[in-house]
Amino acid sequence: MRDDPAGDGTVRDGTSREGAAPSGSAPDGAVAPRPAATVMLLRARGGVRDGGAGGPMEVLLMRRVRSMGFAPGAFVFPGGGVDARDADGDLPWTGPGLGEWARTLGTDVRMARALVCAAVRETFEETGVLLASEPGRAGGEPITLDTSSEDWERDRLGLIDRSRSFTEVLSRRGLVLRSEWLRAWSRWITPRAEPRRYDTWFFAAELPPGQVARDVGGEADLTRWTDPAEVRGEWEAGRMPMLPPTVAACAELADCRTLRGVREARRDIVPIEPVVREIGGQTRVVAPNGVDYPLPKPDATP
Repeated sequence: MRDDPAGDGTVRDGTSREGAAPSGSAPDGAVAPRPAATVMLLRARGGVRDGGAGGPMEVLLMRRVRSMGFAPGAFVFPGGGVDARDADGDLPWTGPGLGEWARTLGTDVRMARALVCAAVRETFEETGVLLASEPGRAGGEPITLDTSSEDWERDRLGLIDRSRSFTEVLSRRGLVLRSEWLRAWSRWITPRAEPRRYDTWFFAAELPPGQVARDVGGEADLTRWTDPAEVRGEWEAGRMPMLPPTVAACAELADCRTLRGVREARRDIVPIEPVVREIGGQTRVVAPNGVDYPLPKPDATP
């Protein structure tokens, strides 16, 4: 995760890296948002496999350590800023073509490749879950990858310190990124008044069979599988501080009820850019549909 805003519209679950995407100012003086990707990692409740798609599901949330400069203690999804190398044309890939992804995400082909790569790379960096397989397995049962071994850890840490590229890691291991395991979900842009802004694409993905999510990113002190239907109550009670895009995404997942519901949900990726307003003496984030959210409090008790 880094200290950036992505998986949450205002702050992703991590910071985007220097040089990852262009910054600057918009014509009205607002800071230009940097692209980011975040992944709502899902599984059937209790890790059930056979027949689990029609039963209750859980989503992975990570709590940011309190020393973070932005949204300390907030629960977020894995993800982060786009790195310049995420657009590498040699990235081994299966699933929908780049033209289809570009149309779905509302971007050009280069940015579509970068966003999908960033989503998979950041998920691996922060949780150890890798949305990849051997080429011959594409379309079939994925192999079980144990990414907790020492050699995998060296690769994961190499991605974090940027001494290795994701293309290099997958190519050397004979693996391909499985873009068909990702489902484009939504797109949130940090309010224009903020000094650091991100344009964040949200994706949904199911935990591959045999893989285990681990808290290995270094910026979370708690990793928690949670029923999306329970999140709003926990958030309203102050036990799970979250940024508005995370709250909205969990509510949408709750409406889907099951993994099958997520797979079948119709999603139009339209940019959502809220504004910050003072309402009743409180600072609120107001979405285009009129729904307003409080900002998470640093001293909230999760």
